Amino acid sequence: MANGRSSKLIQSNVYISHGPPLTPGASRIQTSDSNDRPLPLQRLRFGRYRRLPLALARARRRRRAAMETLMVDRVHSSLRLFMHRNAVFLCERLCAQFPSETNVQLLATCYLHNNQPYAAYHILKGKKLPESRYLFAMSCFRMNLLREAEDTLCPVNETNETNIEVPSGATGHYLLGVIYRCTGRMSAAAEQFTQALTLDPLLWAAYEELCILGVAEDADGCFSEATALRLQQEHTSTSTLEKSNFANENRILSSSLPSSLGDIIPKQMKQLHANNTAEVPGYPHVRATALHVQNSTTSNVAQFDTPSPIATQTSSIVPPPLFRNVHAFQNTISGDVPAKQKANGANQPLRRKHLDEAKLKKVSGRLFNQSSDSLPRRSARLSRDATINSNSNISQFGGNGPDHSSGSRYEVIDEMWTDNMPATSSSVSTTDGRFFEQDKTERIMSQDSKVAVGIRELLGLLRTLGEGFRLSCLFKCQEALEVYRKLPEPQFNTGWVLCQVGKAYFELVDYLEADHYFELAHRLSPCTLDGMDIYSTVLYHLNAEMRLSYLAQELISIDRLSPQAWCAVGNCFALRKDHETALKNFQRAVQLDSRFAYAHTLCGHEYSALEDYENSIKFYRCALQVDERHYNAWYGLGVVYLRQEKFEFAEHHFRRAFQINPRSSVLMCYLGMALHSLKRNEEALEMMEKAIAADKKNPLPKYQKALILLGLQKYSEALEELERLKEIAPHESSMYALMGKIYKQLNILDKAVFCFGIALDLKPPAADLAIIKSAMEKVHLPDELMEDDL
Repeated sequence: MANGRSSKLIQSNVYISHGPPLTPGASRIQTSDSNDRPLPLQRLRFGRYRRLPLALARARRRRRAAMETLMVDRVHSSLRLFMHRNAVFLCERLCAQFPSETNVQLLATCYLHNNQPYAAYHILKGKKLPESRYLFAMSCFRMNLLREAEDTLCPVNETNETNIEVPSGATGHYLLGVIYRCTGRMSAAAEQFTQALTLDPLLWAAYEELCILGVAEDADGCFSEATALRLQQEHTSTSTLEKSNFANENRILSSSLPSSLGDIIPKQMKQLHANNTAEVPGYPHVRATALHVQNSTTSNVAQFDTPSPIATQTSSIVPPPLFRNVHAFQNTISGDVPAKQKANGANQPLRRKHLDEAKLKKVSGRLFNQSSDSLPRRSARLSRDATINSNSNISQFGGNGPDHSSGSRYEVIDEMWTDNMPATSSSVSTTDGRFFEQDKTERIMSQDSKVAVGIRELLGLLRTLGEGFRLSCLFKCQEALEVYRKLPEPQFNTGWVLCQVGKAYFELVDYLEADHYFELAHRLSPCTLDGMDIYSTVLYHLNAEMRLSYLAQELISIDRLSPQAWCAVGNCFALRKDHETALKNFQRAVQLDSRFAYAHTLCGHEYSALEDYENSIKFYRCALQVDERHYNAWYGLGVVYLRQEKFEFAEHHFRRAFQINPRSSVLMCYLGMALHSLKRNEEALEMMEKAIAADKKNPLPKYQKALILLGLQKYSEALEELERLKEIAPHESSMYALMGKIYKQLNILDKAVFCFGIALDLKPPAADLAIIKSAMEKVHLPDELMEDDL
């Protein structure tokens, strides 16, 4: 009747049928009291009758926790193995079964890895935990919702004051800095990047952004010795915390060891003894099974100390070693346990390890009041000053020989395990503890010294790389090259460093050297696309059409969705003067990555070549919105305004470009041309002198200087400058045409005709050809009739 009772009857508040009183060992629940009256359901729900439902609930919770742990582990494993779809599927099941915010964060991480920021955005919206806010901000950033990402990372109250700190520490500040940079707030972005670098000195991306903004501090200050000491202290504190946690775990393990003896099977203990083969000094047969546990910290050693006996007891007797109960422990495992010990283990519950002083004294007295013959003596290593006679003692303790006092010994050991398991000899534990503590201290010092050396080496490497990159971003290219040469060979011969060296030579207008290092970088790391857009421009300037075409095809085959590949294709068509096709490829690069400033600039160059100045200006401005320090866009705008004869605008934009890159000979030259157009000839002449000094191989500033001197009617100086130019560019038709004009002004007509003839022989552009012919035909005419022709 009781077994078949319906659920409806149980749910009602009725009495359950009679039954005999519950006795130890009974197999069913007590349903009646001592007077054989039925117990109400209310009493079954509380007291000891509640134990079975609680045990079932605890078991159910353990099963659920095990399931959740397993699923989380599988999700992380799938993410590590780049099985993103599998991670998403498992994590969706995890969140359905265990809908906690931590699991939702893990699901959002899976969505972000699987390139589904919109899904992460949906499940994280409204979450308040810091990690959730960071993941939500990252989702917004991926979806280009910059304002919402900023509000999530840095929420403000009604008084427009930030009241919640930025989540995720350094990475949160870095993401906020990127958002500020994308929205044009450069000073706020620099502040966030600096804060991120302060929190994490090894966050290279933050220092890189500061270099791009042009506000990075000296790398020697950022990656200094003080930073190394700080990182070492952080590592030491972290390792100390881990060791403390490990010691606590070991202490729990040690305190729970006696109660778990019955659960350890002989095979496990055999393996445990095999893994720890250290012998207790003086007792070769006794293995220090838990030696590494007990000596992990000094507190663990102290757990096995007992109060020291009085002097009369210890004057001629050396206490037993630290693990004298290991033999009994081994016998327990192997089954050779006396009946009394088994009885105690079955019927007596183990007591707590923290006993009062009286109990400790009782155990200590029981240990040390035995005769000296029944106690083992200290080994030669532990007692250098004591008389050693350990042969008989070894046989008595170890059990290798006849044992006449095993019963009393087992009684003592049994009470040690049950009453005070950590109780051992204080003198031996002190000596052993001092020895192992010294050894442990030496190991810790050795490990800390290795960590310190590693931190200094890493910071030294970052210091060199950071200083080189900072100088490159400041366009101090020669100094940057000197810094990069200090790198060790394995670091120098990497794709990133070689590309940085190639960029430095590119800015120095040394296209041959730039080509050499870019080619090395591409050969060492053929799948690295960063910097390949600059490499394609280098090949464009070198007129290496075949190599440029091959590079473009190779990059497209590697990644068709990279803007660098389409920039290479566009440069290939631009070299063939197919500006419309080149423009389509550059626009494709912009479409793939709207934050790629160089693609916008190349579009502006092509529109300028097509004389579509309005669209050219639009793309140059888009490039500046992406990167305000992209001097190529400022230069492009200056060229457009110079062609439109808006000389004030041209001078402004050339000067902005010159402020960003003050060592560019080309920018100096064009700024001088704008000043010359504004009739500020002295400033223009000074700027041309700087341009020539910056790059003596650049023919353009020499030619423009000759033009300025011609306007100032300094004919002899202009001819001298052109003669120097002839040594650099002997096949430049415009140079000979200008020389012919100067000779005409000096009334040296034969030389004028000779120079015009050489200019025509060098096949000048079609636009210049007609002008040179007209000037040659009018050599014998007065100057006022040919003034407007050349």
